Amino acid sequence: MKLNETIEFHIKTTSLALTRMYNSIAAEYGITQTMGYILTYVSKEGTPSTKLATELGMKKSSLTRMLKKMEDEGLIFRETNQVDKRIVKVFLSEDGVNRRKIAKSTVVDFNEKLLQEVSQDDLAIFIKVSDIIKNQVESEMNLQNI
Repeated sequence: MKLNETIEFHIKTTSLALTRMYNSIAAEYGITQTMGYILTYVSKEGTPSTKLATELGMKKSSLTRMLKKMEDEGLIFRETNQVDKRIVKVFLSEDGVNRRKIAKSTVVDFNEKLLQEVSQDDLAIFIKVSDIIKNQVESEMNLQNI
């Protein structure tokens, strides 16, 4: 099997294409794709930063740097729990809320375009295969104690 025929090749090249597109759009609003994802995952009640790392699949150190940058740019603010100082929640500023709306509508609009080209049966197969891949990755990581 040639490398360009592997599942990984198709996932990676598709992911890179999406990243290029979303980063290009996000740059028009002074953010990155990753910032957009963070904005969409923060709830009105605030989201613990540890939950964000898990949800986004980011290393805590990378997320910490990104949150610091977003805080410096006025997109978010953080509050420490007064009872348990270990808990820090992330909240969106007014500007963060506005950019969140843009990020969400960009993703939803693109997905609506995709769904005009993809049948429900093909979508179900895609989701099934994606789940199989995620489960296999999880199994491999458990075997290797990662």
